[in-house]
Amino acid sequence: MDLVLCHTTADFDALGAAVGLCVLRPGSRIVLTGGCHPTVRDFLALHRDEYPLIERRSVNPQQIRSISIVDASGRDRLGKAAEWLDLPQVSEIAVFDHHKEAHSDIPATVTQIEAVGASTTLIVEKLREKLKNQPENSDTPSRLLPSEATVMALGIHVDTGSLTFEGATARDATALAWLMEQGASLRVIAEYVEPGLSPQLQDLLREALNNLRSEILHGYSVAWVLLSTEAYVPGLSSLASRLLDLTETDALLLGNVYKFGEKDNNPNIEPESPVSNRLTIIGRSRIEGTNLSELFKPFGGGGHARAASLATRDVDPLLTLNQLADELKAQIPHPPTARELMSSPVRSIRPETSVGEAHRILLRYGHSGLSVMDAGDRLVGIISRRDIDIALHHGFSHAPVKGYMTPQLKTIAPDTLLPEIESLMVMYDIGRLPVLENGQLVGIVTRTDVLRELHQQKARDRGSNAEFSYCPVPESVEQLLRSRISSELWQLLSIAANIAAERGWQLYIVGGAVRDLLLTTDYTLALTDIDLVVDGKCGSDDSGAGVELALSLQKLYPDSRLDVHGQFQTAALLWHKDSAFGSLWVDIATARTEFYPYPAANPEVEASSIRQDLYRRDFTINALAVRLGVPRSGALLDFFGGLLDLQARQIRVLHANSFIEDPTRIYRAVRFAVRLGFEIEPQTEGYIRHALASGIYYRIQGENGRAPALETRLKSELKYILQAPYWKVALQMLGDLQALRCIHPTLELDRELWRQLRLLDRCLNGIPRKKEEGRRKKEEGRRKKEEGRDNSQFPIPNSPFPIINIPDWQMRLEVLIAYLAPEYRGKVAANLQLPADSIKRLEVLEAGKNQLAEGLPKCELPSQLVLLLRNYELPVLIAIALQSPLRARRQIWEYLTRWANVEPPLNGNDLKALGYKPGPGFKRMLDDLLAATLDGDLGDRAAAISFLAQRYPQA
Repeated sequence: MDLVLCHTTADFDALGAAVGLCVLRPGSRIVLTGGCHPTVRDFLALHRDEYPLIERRSVNPQQIRSISIVDASGRDRLGKAAEWLDLPQVSEIAVFDHHKEAHSDIPATVTQIEAVGASTTLIVEKLREKLKNQPENSDTPSRLLPSEATVMALGIHVDTGSLTFEGATARDATALAWLMEQGASLRVIAEYVEPGLSPQLQDLLREALNNLRSEILHGYSVAWVLLSTEAYVPGLSSLASRLLDLTETDALLLGNVYKFGEKDNNPNIEPESPVSNRLTIIGRSRIEGTNLSELFKPFGGGGHARAASLATRDVDPLLTLNQLADELKAQIPHPPTARELMSSPVRSIRPETSVGEAHRILLRYGHSGLSVMDAGDRLVGIISRRDIDIALHHGFSHAPVKGYMTPQLKTIAPDTLLPEIESLMVMYDIGRLPVLENGQLVGIVTRTDVLRELHQQKARDRGSNAEFSYCPVPESVEQLLRSRISSELWQLLSIAANIAAERGWQLYIVGGAVRDLLLTTDYTLALTDIDLVVDGKCGSDDSGAGVELALSLQKLYPDSRLDVHGQFQTAALLWHKDSAFGSLWVDIATARTEFYPYPAANPEVEASSIRQDLYRRDFTINALAVRLGVPRSGALLDFFGGLLDLQARQIRVLHANSFIEDPTRIYRAVRFAVRLGFEIEPQTEGYIRHALASGIYYRIQGENGRAPALETRLKSELKYILQAPYWKVALQMLGDLQALRCIHPTLELDRELWRQLRLLDRCLNGIPRKKEEGRRKKEEGRRKKEEGRDNSQFPIPNSPFPIINIPDWQMRLEVLIAYLAPEYRGKVAANLQLPADSIKRLEVLEAGKNQLAEGLPKCELPSQLVLLLRNYELPVLIAIALQSPLRARRQIWEYLTRWANVEPPLNGNDLKALGYKPGPGFKRMLDDLLAATLDGDLGDRAAAISFLAQRYPQA
């Protein structure tokens, strides 16, 4: 275990430096050795889960390998954690600090103490250098996460007084600028940085606190105050910001009225000149949807939506301020409720469940906590991952969770507003709030849900700013969808949304349809396959909400065909050549989560929430959803950065183990990348290469006897790729990734295999398809009828190519499998569940290849060639030709293109007409006729009849 220690009462500089070190040294964990500053505590109440923090009591000292100390160089600042410095197995102790005057008594192996404004600056410089010099194909992310950049920027801001303290240096400014480039959130920084106030402003602050008026509206606090001074006071904006923070107000109007005369600006004016009142108002708001700039515009003011000011005179100050306060309150939108934010259904356990079993459930479903319900399904507690980790650390895996859960719960109702939810989480340091309706647990709101909503509000507030254009407002997405699809399809989606809303469900359009909607530049989007997901509980039976919705829709659209898969809680409505919908497939599923019991297995599926449903998908660009129906119709759900990846035109996987769980995702990654013209994101490519190099798939097949993902599902992905017009590019990319090892560990796309595939392509381009051959034969029959059989010349050269009824993709797949050693071919084909005739061909291929290698050199006449090769199926001949030397390949090609379809001038009916009696001799006679024809000894019917008379005279 690698630890990063912050000093007791950690400040933002210590936390920021610690987070940066964890980026430099992946896998490290941060320990707050003895509490933290109040503002840091408030910050972590919302953002704790974004950083690798671990409780001091959860650390097993015997597992510590290295220790890094930030923003401190003395043992006395580390509390009880200082004892770890003396552990014999600790191989490295590093100290990073900016207090040069401090005495260090730590036995450090690495020390960096330099005179900069913040310790975080030292770490940022190392990070910047590392990211700058890392190779392009590195698995390491090429930039920081916004949460990482933000906390590091906070560290520099706070310890340098936003670069105003005496100890601030140019290095701090450079580091801060780079963090802003990396995506540090100015809003969060502004929320937690505390600038100082002058003595005059401090006096006004006390006055403002005593006279402040406030009101709660829609869960938001709005305050206003009017201050009177003798003259203009500079720095009122700092006063407004401090007042906003101290009162935890969401919106504030700070007014200042003072006397102003012409003589103030011009000393030549007489003292008797008139004096007027001047009113200055500073506005600050944290509420989505409010616009102070527009509010102040009638008075000549302006600024930004969240921060603006005005200066006017000759007005009633109190009346004006009250009027603006009323107008500001009118701007406040109704915030989201818990019902709109919550995840449902909630994973729960009984109080008697063991800690070990609870840990297994958390691991299986990726949750950070579980609700505990009694036998009457009443909520009695919550147990977090932290609680379980501590219990496991002390060896209590067998103990029931009731001894470790939190029983005194804060709960909310479905109509609880977002500001109140946020306030509860910060006040009580709660990471999740159960949602109760009539005493029943109906959902849960987590820190992640709140942070995501706040982030999206910020993005929407920025409007057209290109930096945040990836977060479109619901109205724009709904309008985009409505304008791109047919009116009939929009009506179908609207009806489905209304049915879902009547039952208390939420309906989403998900996956490829959303991706293509956001990618396409065409006005009309031709959708033939739509995926809908229903988030809600079905009370009637176990078939799921998705099936119930499909049944209701089928009654309204009786021309559709309904397919139900109750086991997976899905159903599909299908239209074929319908006048309104054309050929359309609408898949309707209940929101589900899935778990893979072992790598490459079929997943086990259970009902869950829309978030979990999207998390189970393959790539971020396919994990997008658009909400259908009120409220917030058109809201775009993007939990994993799919919109950013669409803009960057890259394929990114959702989690590191995705390819371990399902290797077919490797093939889908390549297919989407080539089809859409995207790149596979470097870290995702690294995950692919790691999964393939691990040998896990082959090992699982040996342990379990089979790996379902490498059977029919892999064949389906191979079919999609090999039948596509871009199959060559895709196959080369799979070869570069060495992904053909999913078919067999020894299969690689080397130069010889690529040559065979190109030869096959040339061959297939010369083979007529079944429909084309039917038209050719029909035309040939018509021509023969018109010209008469007797007058036709038998065309020996340029005979039509034989017909092949195997799809091109299957021929390409058989060539790939045929490149394996003979003993593997049949087994691999059977594993992919290819047709029986395909498996048989691959099993006999080697024997046929050896027979022809011996027989072809002996063929000197066309008849000998035909009599040898006509016993082999066309696909077998092609496969043998691809693996044969040039001379043999030319012989087979000559047979296929010139001799295979040659027929003798006479057939069995002609022999009977000539008086020969049917029997075994007919075959010998026809073979002799064919051989003579092929060798050029016969040219027409007359010659054929004469030939028979000589060879087979009749009595």
